[in-house]
Amino acid sequence: QVQLVESGGGSVQAGGSLRLSCAASASFTGYCMGWLRQAPGKEREGVASIDSDGTTTYAKSVKGRFTISKDDAKDILYLQMNNLKPEDTAMYYCAADLKYAGFCDERPEIFTDWGQGTQVTVSS
Repeated sequence: QVQLVESGGGSVQAGGSLRLSCAASASFTGYCMGWLRQAPGKEREGVASIDSDGTTTYAKSVKGRFTISKDDAKDILYLQMNNLKPEDTAMYYCAADLKYAGFCDERPEIFTDWGQGTQVTVSS
């Protein structure tokens, strides 16, 4: 089992940027990785995913503003978030599909493991 630890959250004004990081306790090479988020009173939703070959997917609400990337050598997953909006406020979770469903996208049901989360708050 891989432990995932997120960092980089914080409070920013609308239009600002943040970079989230996720450190894994073991290699995630070969796995589908992603970022999920959950706002108070709302269901957890997918933000972005990155497959073992580097293929990425994004939720429509963040496409063009967020970029997911990874460093396989360091087992670190990133989420660069630009032009942040108040509706991006949520707890953000790093997630991994350790059973490999055979496909990779940002849907929450794909992922088998996730971290404790890091809070992102965007003020208007």
